Amino acid sequence: MRRMTIGLAAALAVVALAPAAVMSQSRDAGVTEKARTQGMAEAPALAQAAGLNCQIVDARLVGKNEDRRAKTSTSYYEVDCQDGMGFVMEAVSGGATNLFTCLEASAPTQDGKPSALACQLPGNQNPGAELAKLAAKDGVACTVANSRAIGRSATNTFFEIACDDGVTGYILNTGYPATADTTVDATNCLIYDQASTNISCELGDPAARLRVVDQMAASDAKSCAVTERRFVGATTDGSNYFEAACEDGKGYIYKVANTGQLAESWDCARALGILGGCTLTDAREAATEQAALYTRLAKGAGFDCEVDKYAVFPASGGKDVVELVCKDGKPGGVGVFEVGGKATVYNCAYAPIAGYRCGLNEDSAAYPALTADLKKHGRDSCEVSAQRLVGKTADGSAYIEVACADGLAGYMIEYKQNPIVSSDALGCAFAKGIAGGCKLPGNT
Repeated sequence: MRRMTIGLAAALAVVALAPAAVMSQSRDAGVTEKARTQGMAEAPALAQAAGLNCQIVDARLVGKNEDRRAKTSTSYYEVDCQDGMGFVMEAVSGGATNLFTCLEASAPTQDGKPSALACQLPGNQNPGAELAKLAAKDGVACTVANSRAIGRSATNTFFEIACDDGVTGYILNTGYPATADTTVDATNCLIYDQASTNISCELGDPAARLRVVDQMAASDAKSCAVTERRFVGATTDGSNYFEAACEDGKGYIYKVANTGQLAESWDCARALGILGGCTLTDAREAATEQAALYTRLAKGAGFDCEVDKYAVFPASGGKDVVELVCKDGKPGGVGVFEVGGKATVYNCAYAPIAGYRCGLNEDSAAYPALTADLKKHGRDSCEVSAQRLVGKTADGSAYIEVACADGLAGYMIEYKQNPIVSSDALGCAFAKGIAGGCKLPGNT
């Protein structure tokens, strides 16, 4: 999940830094050739000294203030960078130079009046386009319809952008100064809508942002007349997850790809392991019904398991793949239930061979089956205490290494597939030629 930016310490107060004399001069002067000539002569060196990575193509002197009491002189310059947003520089003689993007400098004053330091150079009149380029660095495609500066700290600058779809928005966390080469973290406003931070999205309506749920419900094969909506969370691949409560009492979680298209959906009974599952509907009753269904399917596949709980694997090729935890301490497994009715359940001992790994079941639940396989091949003294999948060979064989509870050297068990059946068990001393040999503690 993209990180949530919290703890903004610096409030935006650019205009408050401008003395009245500069405010008056900047409003009246406009962009004169004299101001441009002086700006191009003085601003580049100041920008370089301040660490502003910007190839200046246009500049102007905004104004100057002499503070007789403090015996300081402060000059204000606007610069247009060849790449990225423009800046206003506040250069104190003998002191530091502060840098403000044009979006910050152009923000109205606290009393709602126009900023005296608003950027006026022609190349600085479309900050939204530059913010769109910054957002794209974090994989966000957004034609910016509106934007605002939020504030900055000593190392970060924060902006909000609203996209031209009228719904989507992002908080951009960039470096300071926010030049074209800065790092960017773009976080969907949906996250800030439900977060308790001192940053919030103000350019759009939170309720409107959740209308994407209705769009996903309409595009899904399952029928859902949406009555409630919730943003569930986001993942590192840019996908967003939403929950819908339906008029008929059912509920779903939708995975929306970073392209805005529906990628996958789960009814609430199967979504228990997805970012906390459903909260708008009572998923417990649905989960109980689903557990009973998986019990019937597993028994139909010859796997005796009264399902207590389950976790759904990501969908793959029309298959419903589910890890099953059985009641009464029976070994669990991974069920692969195909659309056409074919069902296969792999004991957790063998699930890794089929490409799955049990996570809900205790590791020890797989050990009795492996111990039984050893006994089939005359290895009666070993009670399995650990296992690892070693790998598969070109001829279809698979190998599982096991360790023994008595601390003596373990074994490498060979399996044939389709169906998975053990075919041999070699002591670790004789298995050095198999994928590097045994590696579990006690076997080396």
